[in-house]
Amino acid sequence: MTLLDVENLTVTFPTRTGTFEAVRGTTFSLGKERLGIVGESGSGKSMTGRAILRLIRPPGVVTASHIRLGDEDLLGKSERQMRRIRGERISMVMQDPKFSLNPVMTVGDQIMEAYRLHEKGGRRTARLRALEMLEAVQIRDPERVFRAYPHEVSGGMGQRIMIAMMLIPNPEILIADEPTSALDVSVQQEVLAIMDRLVRDRGMGLIFISHDLNLVASFCDRVLIMYAGRIVETLRADRLHEAEHPYTRGLLGSLPRLDAPTDHLTVLKRDPAWRDAPSVEGRA
Repeated sequence: MTLLDVENLTVTFPTRTGTFEAVRGTTFSLGKERLGIVGESGSGKSMTGRAILRLIRPPGVVTASHIRLGDEDLLGKSERQMRRIRGERISMVMQDPKFSLNPVMTVGDQIMEAYRLHEKGGRRTARLRALEMLEAVQIRDPERVFRAYPHEVSGGMGQRIMIAMMLIPNPEILIADEPTSALDVSVQQEVLAIMDRLVRDRGMGLIFISHDLNLVASFCDRVLIMYAGRIVETLRADRLHEAEHPYTRGLLGSLPRLDAPTDHLTVLKRDPAWRDAPSVEGRA
């Protein structure tokens, strides 16, 4: 079942030297799966996630043949209609909770606000649902955290709070933009396990944006490799080591490996021809 279908997505920004294409003709679909989007900084992966929710503001311009959520094309929606879709049908977990959470509102009030914005219910119902979601993301003392302010919680707990806030409206799709990049390895695995369980239990689609190839290979079902605003290769996550595109091979070769230690990591040498070469479709 296809939840989201994106065809020929382009994001451009005017500059003094001409038009810069941050995303160039990106096409992909998402089912009830964990889809990873991987690339270096500036490859266009975060812009792709924001463009789906139409969060690119002027002077940025988003165009596409279509961005279809079920039977609805998001490009034809008004801003008022998009505000209903954001959170209710598609939620996005941003990279750093310190910049995403409101510093002058308690954690509980922010989660309740996310619930009441999309669901009919009073404060009592919203409070119960907020506490349930805090428990669902494995926060040990939900009552205390409910009353806390964002500066009073750790980075890992802040990320769990963001996941709770984004999932409380029960969306169909979750876009997670580098949700574990600021966390240490042990907390990373806990947050990923929580996301995995919630996505599987609810039958959702997940777009997992990251620069960490090893993390995506172990967590996702399918991977899109982005370079210079384009998808250059698509393949199953468990076959990432069989990648054919030289950019993907270069990324893999530049990663440190415990099973194959080396004195010097390979330096990725880019070829200008990669920018416009046809995308490589890996084996299913």
